[in-house]
Amino acid sequence: MANSGGMSTQSSTSKPNLSNISIWNMSLGFLGIQMGFALQNGNASRILMNFGADVHELSWFWIVAPLTGMIVQPIIGKMSDNTWTKLGRRRPFFLVGAILAAIGLFLMPNAGSFTAYLPALWVGAGFLMIMDASFNVAMEPFRALVGDKLNSDQRTKGFAIQTVLIGIGAVIGSWLPYILAEWFGISKSAEAGSVPMNVILSFIIGGVTLLVTIIWTITTTPEYSPEVLKSFETETVIEEKTNILHDIVNMPKTMKQLGLVQFFSWFALFSMWVYTTSAVAQHIYGLDPTDNSSDKFNEASNWVGIIFGVYNAVSAVYAFLLPKISKAIGRKKTHAFSLLCGAAGLISIYFITNPNYLIFSMVGVGIAWGSILAMPYAILGGAIAPNKMGVYMGIFNLFITIPQIFNALVGGLFVRYFFNDNTVYSLILGGICFILAAIFVNFVDDKDELISA
Repeated sequence: MANSGGMSTQSSTSKPNLSNISIWNMSLGFLGIQMGFALQNGNASRILMNFGADVHELSWFWIVAPLTGMIVQPIIGKMSDNTWTKLGRRRPFFLVGAILAAIGLFLMPNAGSFTAYLPALWVGAGFLMIMDASFNVAMEPFRALVGDKLNSDQRTKGFAIQTVLIGIGAVIGSWLPYILAEWFGISKSAEAGSVPMNVILSFIIGGVTLLVTIIWTITTTPEYSPEVLKSFETETVIEEKTNILHDIVNMPKTMKQLGLVQFFSWFALFSMWVYTTSAVAQHIYGLDPTDNSSDKFNEASNWVGIIFGVYNAVSAVYAFLLPKISKAIGRKKTHAFSLLCGAAGLISIYFITNPNYLIFSMVGVGIAWGSILAMPYAILGGAIAPNKMGVYMGIFNLFITIPQIFNALVGGLFVRYFFNDNTVYSLILGGICFILAAIFVNFVDDKDELISA
């Protein structure tokens, strides 16, 4: 355990450039994590509705995901900053999170097997909470690892590569239920109160993939020791023992400015994840809001998985372009443009009657998603002291979880009292939030850009 206080350190060297294969190896575990996230995002509402959840209740069940992330990520970030074991600094948390997340993936769609103890709906919601908390345990140290290992010149590339792997994993996870059903003949139908076999098998494959990719990253990626990290610092740093509350109060100015951008971005994303299945089923397939188990509902749900895979595929391709685009026009303008594309994508869904055309909407969403996963972290990384990288990457997650929690609290009320149960309006609201985020990003101080200007 490395933990010191009251000692100043002076820089002597800079972090060396790493090979491309090293950067890919350090982030491969993100592929497995995002495959699990994609299975959750594309199917959790469907599973809960299969178990009997009402559309007005969906956001309440989804609240467990951001709530656990809000609690877990800052704590994990603080712990990983002050941890050094034979396995390293961040890697122990990868491993523990992966094991627990895989268990959640294996059990959530099988919640009906536990009905002797509790209603399947509540068991499913409980496994959703365990699964998402575990994703957060594994995910936060991955962000900090990029900050630990890469210098300023390679940081945007590092987060872009993470975005590519996120996109690949999410495409596989999003498309897997459809592929198993349509290509391999796995049943996509189920009795009321149960989950189709193609979904159950997809979650099992996702759990195995998560474990394999995390273990790959652990075995191929060495970490810098605390002493070596100190030698890379670019200025004198006074190390002190502080608590998370102190770190929140004293967060960098850039982080506070990004908070507003993140709030509207993640409010929009949460609306999309929670309500796209019901919006597509109602607005495009013409189903009644209470229909949550018919073959046509499952067909609509499988198609939502496909279009979610499209936006993740687009984000993976777009991530390759982000370093060049941001170098040409700057990180802030790149992010603003990307968010406006996402706004166009979500709002366009209202005007679509053929489900095939939803693919075009998801191209815009994919551009926004690719930027959201990379650019805020690339901007933030230049404003954080090396000895605070883990805790501030964890605290930054508050700007992701708080808007989702707020959406979870008010989203169902909007659907019931303002949108007349027409959930497509929740997607339009998400598009408006993307526009607001694009406006606010222009007021963020990018420390690296200011230095180079």
